Amino acid sequence: MDADLFWLSDRQFARIAPHLPTDTRGKPRVDDRRVISGIIQIMLSGARWKDAPSAYGPRKTLYNRFQRWAAKGVWARLFEALAQSGGPPAELLIDSSAVKAHRCASGGKRGSDTRPSADRVAGARPRSTR
Repeated sequence: MDADLFWLSDRQFARIAPHLPTDTRGKPRVDDRRVISGIIQIMLSGARWKDAPSAYGPRKTLYNRFQRWAAKGVWARLFEALAQSGGPPAELLIDSSAVKAHRCASGGKRGSDTRPSADRVAGARPRSTR
């Protein structure tokens, strides 16, 4: 196996195997472990389906399995089951976004003057002019 490719370990596949669909009709499915590893490889790399490495089998199989299982809700049920079965995560990720705002974004030319809300204006006395 190529070291640059993603492959599910025996332990990982054993955890997800009970959650895979068993209601297949017609031809039996090809190797689930190989196909799921290929789907994960594509998701991790961000590559196009047609650029999937041939080690995972036919590219159309990867795409079709991903699309069909997404439509049937298999992925959502699988992720939910895995999330509920595990303990605390080994890694926690916190997303932080920093967005710069223009100096006039808080209210135009007058800057950061506070303005009363419509409710306050309706029940408040008129302001005196300076």
